[in-house]
Amino acid sequence: MNSTVSASATAILAPSYRLPLGLAIVALAISFLNLWLGALLLLFAVFLTIQAATLRLHFTEIALEIYRGKTLIRNFPYAAWMDWQIFWSPLPILLYFREIESIHFLPILFDPAQLKTCLERCCPRMSAHL
Repeated sequence: MNSTVSASATAILAPSYRLPLGLAIVALAISFLNLWLGALLLLFAVFLTIQAATLRLHFTEIALEIYRGKTLIRNFPYAAWMDWQIFWSPLPILLYFREIESIHFLPILFDPAQLKTCLERCCPRMSAHL
């Protein structure tokens, strides 16, 4: 497990470039059929690569925190979570979680096994829905 765990039990997920790389391969294949669509998908793959390189998920004792470098962008307190699910088990590509007042979808730009372990540890009441 490549996550970093501090004394306060915060897990920081390692990046994974599988989703952007897979999308780039699909984009190159599609570009033979439709150059514009392939270019658009390749641009999205580059965007996801930059996001994977710069964003970090921190699973603290009370919230999921999203950082860009050392700057906290957003936090999601577990007390407000109603449900979560990782979509498409053979090749995890999307994390869905629902809070009391909103729904969120995040591309999986982090190690999926670490992500699932952290979700089950921090939000065990929701893992029964999987």
